[in-house]
Amino acid sequence: MEWESWKTMIELLTAAALLLIASLLSVVFCEARRRRFNNSHIQGHSVFEDPNSLQPVSCPSIYDPAEKYLSLIVPAYNEEHRLPGALDETMKYAHFYLRQRMEKDKSFSYEVVIVDDGSTDATKRVAFEFVKKYRTDNVRVLLLGRNHGKGEAIRKGMLHARGELLLMLDADGATKINDLEKLENQISAVVKKELKLNNGATNDSGVRISDVPIAAFGSRAHLEQKALATRKWYRNFLMKGFHLVVLFAAGPGIRDTQCGFKMFTRAAARKLFTNIRLKRWCFDVELVYLCKHFKIPIAELSVTWSEIPGSKVNPLSILNMLWEIVLMSYGYRTGMWKIGS
Repeated sequence: MEWESWKTMIELLTAAALLLIASLLSVVFCEARRRRFNNSHIQGHSVFEDPNSLQPVSCPSIYDPAEKYLSLIVPAYNEEHRLPGALDETMKYAHFYLRQRMEKDKSFSYEVVIVDDGSTDATKRVAFEFVKKYRTDNVRVLLLGRNHGKGEAIRKGMLHARGELLLMLDADGATKINDLEKLENQISAVVKKELKLNNGATNDSGVRISDVPIAAFGSRAHLEQKALATRKWYRNFLMKGFHLVVLFAAGPGIRDTQCGFKMFTRAAARKLFTNIRLKRWCFDVELVYLCKHFKIPIAELSVTWSEIPGSKVNPLSILNMLWEIVLMSYGYRTGMWKIGS
């Protein structure tokens, strides 16, 4: 009788486990299927607005020829307090360094694209103050209307940027803006290498830097040991677990997928951001996966980074990131998420 009771209990637990797994797979299937068209503009058009005339400004497309050399994409959600400092540093750098480059090289130009991801505070007003100061040709505010997530904000900014090189950077200014030179120089070096391999071509062949798909990722991996010593144990546990999941989902090669300082050539951005589907924290992992799918070279370079108070990442964010990685893996590996060329 005792054995029969144990056998019944084991059968019930097995049935419950199978039911749970079936339910989870069903949820993953339904959610992945719901997101299969997230890479298209089915949720309405984004709008640039001139704060002086309050009239909409036509949005360029990533498929259009580049009009600027460098685009800086800054996603912002409820950043009225941190955004001014970051933009002050960015524009100060732009005024001195980028202006000097413009004087030496007449073909050099830049723009800053601030993407307001449906903020409910004064982020829009703060951003418009910079537009009024530096004019809409140099600083633009892209209004998404409602909150979608950091990944979607960056995607929209990339798809409407005008640069040959496109740099995404966080609104908190955690990474020093002058580190963009590291990423730009690395991309230039890879372009020259790629052109030499391509039948011995050189920069005189008429190929522009924007034509060669390359990505350069800023990295905080060199700061990992210090971070491990100062963070809470549970945060270290969650981050180590997350890195392990990323390794299985996107493969090896990139030590820090989550640094918000990444540069892409226009050709790379066109391939990547017309396919990306994840809208929140885990879009960086999807970028790595897509780079490997398209065989886009990724350079990872250490950058100057500092912790800025007010981060929106918390333990629940980690769980959401893990959930998005599961969806990504399922969507691509089953062929549900089609990758356009």
